[in-house]
Amino acid sequence: MNPILVERDGMLARVVLNQPARLNAMNKAMWAGLAQAMHALSADTDVRCIVVRGAGDKAFCPGADISEFANERSNAQQAAEYGRVIQSAVDAMGSCPHPIVAQIHGACVGGGLLVASLCDIRICGESSRFGVPVKNLGLVEAYAEMAPLIRLAGPDVALEILLEGRVFGAAEARDKRLVTRVVPDAQVEAEVQATARRIAEGAPLVARWHKKFVRRLEQPQPISAAEVQECYDCFDTEDFRIGWAAFLAKVRPEFVGR
Repeated sequence: MNPILVERDGMLARVVLNQPARLNAMNKAMWAGLAQAMHALSADTDVRCIVVRGAGDKAFCPGADISEFANERSNAQQAAEYGRVIQSAVDAMGSCPHPIVAQIHGACVGGGLLVASLCDIRICGESSRFGVPVKNLGLVEAYAEMAPLIRLAGPDVALEILLEGRVFGAAEARDKRLVTRVVPDAQVEAEVQATARRIAEGAPLVARWHKKFVRRLEQPQPISAAEVQECYDCFDTEDFRIGWAAFLAKVRPEFVGR
């Protein structure tokens, strides 16, 4: 079974964490496959939005696949090698220029929450559950795994999540900024598809610029003059002319990504 499935529907791509027999718990092959899939999709300029989800509708991902610890993570040296595989996936998702939407059904815990935290929009069902209970295994979150959690929730809330190790519900996850939208369980897929379609209908260069600029504003360095000028490069694109003409004609624009 392919541990990571990549499905295409025109301008939309879907990345599926594919270990349904273990509720999509992350193993080494899945982290490696996720990095490979994200690198390939990042290089594809025809992609306008990526949806990341778990196989089935029982769980997004409940965390690490503990069954492989004996062979892959039984000591610090093995764990460090494994961590580099996770780091590769984190880097691949974090550097992806396309908008990424997480479709969260059920449990989104540990490594699952890490994957979701690397997405730009996170939509879950009302019964979804969240948390990072690694303290119960005597494990710590590595820097690369902790950083996305801190970026979303802030250091105080991230530390609360890690120290207590509670698994909590969707409403609290939204309060902690771990998810951006909570909908009835039966509506999660439809809501994600509608969201992805709205993103794909927009100018793709603009979506990539907005994502890039938001990430840049999270960095402490002052914005340079060249970076300020880049904000106006959109006026020289074909998509700007298409959008302007469509607005005047009161029709829906058909952007081309140039």
